[in-house]
Amino acid sequence: MVISRTPFRISFFGGGTDYPAWYRKHGGTVLATTINKYCYISARFLPPFFGFKYRIAYSIIENCKTLDQIVHPSVRTCIRFLKMPQGLEIHHDGDLPARSGLGSSSAFTVGMLHALYALRGHMPNKHKLAKESIYIEQKVLKETVGSQDQVLAAYGGFNLVAFHKDGEITLKPVTISKKRIEELQDHLMLFYTGIVRTASDVAKTFVPNIQEKEKQLFSMNNMVDQALDILNSRKDIDDFGKLLHENWNLKRSLSSSVSNSFIDNIYLSALSKGAIGGKIIGAGGGGFLLLFVPPSHQAKVKKQFNKLIYVPIKFENQGSQIIYYDQQEDYSSVRKI
Repeated sequence: MVISRTPFRISFFGGGTDYPAWYRKHGGTVLATTINKYCYISARFLPPFFGFKYRIAYSIIENCKTLDQIVHPSVRTCIRFLKMPQGLEIHHDGDLPARSGLGSSSAFTVGMLHALYALRGHMPNKHKLAKESIYIEQKVLKETVGSQDQVLAAYGGFNLVAFHKDGEITLKPVTISKKRIEELQDHLMLFYTGIVRTASDVAKTFVPNIQEKEKQLFSMNNMVDQALDILNSRKDIDDFGKLLHENWNLKRSLSSSVSNSFIDNIYLSALSKGAIGGKIIGAGGGGFLLLFVPPSHQAKVKKQFNKLIYVPIKFENQGSQIIYYDQQEDYSSVRKI
């Protein structure tokens, strides 16, 4: 049996420029970090003594005799992609809910590939995990998703991710002092809105016509350098929050599906209690709201949002890992009588 642990992420600036439809023409950059909240995938070869070949447990339980019967698209596709020769039992657990804007779908795909590779006795590097996850989601499953989530889930860390016109993706760790990192972390608050949505569905409302959003996306992309300049200088950290506010206003203009009256009211309420900026994480439409709030005002914000779930977070830098591995009997030669 193996267990993979893959982090979720929060993206600060540059989101939207990581869609191939954009960066293949203009290039793009994203400033984002993974956090200490994870997707766990356990996998083992299923002994051939049951009336099914695959057992998949997530929000539902699937017992399937053939690969084609598996409903979960990522599970089915990853098994087929790696040509797994035997029956499998797979369980998924997550620290945070799916379809919430934290890159959970890509974390799942990265973690699934990692677990299946480990089950076969192979140790893929992070580049391989990221590239194959992007291929599966964009080319095989044909989902309208960007390319940042897979890279961040595989590598982990606080990074500047660059997307090049030739399709290559490069990653540079953000090298600022530990004190500055802690200062940034101390100003971040994450709240769950309770709104479940699929990122691909929201993205479909603006990605097909993404070239018409050049003004917003170029401005959002320029904010990546502005944010790095703030972090790398002695400027007041509150400037980072003000930039997040500008970014959110631009992001809202991409599509009417990015926000709604409920989200707008929450955000305005947060500003009235001392928040400086923030954004809905991911494509928008719901999920998690990230707020930039000076520590002196955080108690007021928590009290204001006492009906929402507050999630304390810290940055993490390990990316997808195999946290448990136990060699298993090979059942490939066993036949039922």
